[in-house]
Amino acid sequence: MSFELFESFKEMSLKEWILWGVMLLLFVALIVFLVRRSKKKPAAAPQKGFDTRALVYGALCMALSFVLSYLRIVRMPQGGSITIASMLPIIVYAYWYGPGKGMIVGVAYALLQMIQDAYFVHPIQILFDYILAFGALGLAGFFKKNLYVGTVVAGLVRFVMHFLSGAIFFGEYAPAGVSPFIYSLGYQAEYLIPDIVICIVAAVLLKSTIDRLNPNKPAVKAA
Repeated sequence: MSFELFESFKEMSLKEWILWGVMLLLFVALIVFLVRRSKKKPAAAPQKGFDTRALVYGALCMALSFVLSYLRIVRMPQGGSITIASMLPIIVYAYWYGPGKGMIVGVAYALLQMIQDAYFVHPIQILFDYILAFGALGLAGFFKKNLYVGTVVAGLVRFVMHFLSGAIFFGEYAPAGVSPFIYSLGYQAEYLIPDIVICIVAAVLLKSTIDRLNPNKPAVKAA
């Protein structure tokens, strides 16, 4: 385990710098787009499919999560990091748009994670460590009245996915005499529990802002 806030930037390859730069530019462009759009028309009621607004917010939240995922406080030796609330933008998107769209955006974000820092040993391991783990962040959308509970549930389901993957595919790293399941439980808890706690703290601090920026909040009628 290594402490490396901002140290990961030094180890980035040219491909990662280019990808990170594109995502950052996209993030800035989307903010400008949203500011201009918000001045032209009030927020629309949520729709079943992905309208333009839902797509834009989804891309914005993915870009923000991707940028935050590079701000690693701790990086674990066999994968996994404590970050600066990198899960929260995806969770917030699910909180705004519901579990269906949230899980789709979570899976799309998983593909970015696979490009950023992938470690593959088996196709099923990819399913657990990426598709299911980050798709689970969309489960926060089932708790539209309580962002904090949604954050805990989404984080814990992600924890379960990594736990199963670690026990099944990385049991060889367990010390002699230690069950792969016990080893995986401790390993995943060492970084994911702090990561979940950071997300909860950030959610508490930003709750009023998150609700104010909600694109689906009812428009206030003039008296």
